[in-house]
Amino acid sequence: MEKSFVEIKDEIITALQTIYDPEIPVNIYELGLIYEVNVDPANNVHVLMTLTSPSCPAAGSLPGEVEVKAKSVEGVKNVEVEITFDPPWSDELMSEAAKLELGFL
Repeated sequence: MEKSFVEIKDEIITALQTIYDPEIPVNIYELGLIYEVNVDPANNVHVLMTLTSPSCPAAGSLPGEVEVKAKSVEGVKNVEVEITFDPPWSDELMSEAAKLELGFL
C-alpha cells in the first residue's frame, strides 16, 4: 500500500527532528527553523527553512542535511530545500519543549 502525502510529511518531520543545530542542543524542527514541509501528489518535497542568522556557521551544512534526511523517507522522489530569512528567525518560533530545554520558560 502506498503512503499518503500526510504520512510522508509526518515521516519527514520525524526525520528532521534528528538534525540538531551545532550550537544549540535542540533539533531544528523544535527550534522553529523549518517553516514548511510540502509534499505534492507525485511525492516531491519542498522544505522552506531558515537559519538562526544569515551568518549561521551551519549555513553550509544544514540545508544539505535536511535534503538528505527528507530523501531518506521511503516514497519521496525529489527534495528541494529553500532558505528564507523572511520572517527572520526568533526564539518566538521555538516549540514549548525547546523553550523549556533552553531555559526560556
